[in-house]
Amino acid sequence: MADIRIHRDHQLGLARARKVAWAWAEQVEQKFDMACTVIEGELSDTVEFKRTGVSGRLIVAPDHFDLDAKLGFLLGAFSRTIEHEIEKNLDALLKKSNGSAARKTAAAKKSASR
Repeated sequence: MADIRIHRDHQLGLARARKVAWAWAEQVEQKFDMACTVIEGELSDTVEFKRTGVSGRLIVAPDHFDLDAKLGFLLGAFSRTIEHEIEKNLDALLKKSNGSAARKTAAAKKSASR
């Protein structure tokens, strides 16, 4: 069995981090036929995901994401490729979320200066 561990820091806060995590869960459900369950908490959420040969969880905190996944024997041979794909998808969602936040901040500053 191969393990994948990914950590990403962010400054989104819990509400926006949840949106990113839910978008990620939707992507993996559609693209990889994963079954995802979101467990909301007061201080953090957990997205549990599972399919044949893969199980894991994504911890969604106000300032970071922690993903842990276990790959079965057959998928273990592709662990680097799978890890890279997860990182790419998560990083793209974070970048998109950070970009929209920056645009909102710039728009707010612009309208405040009028």
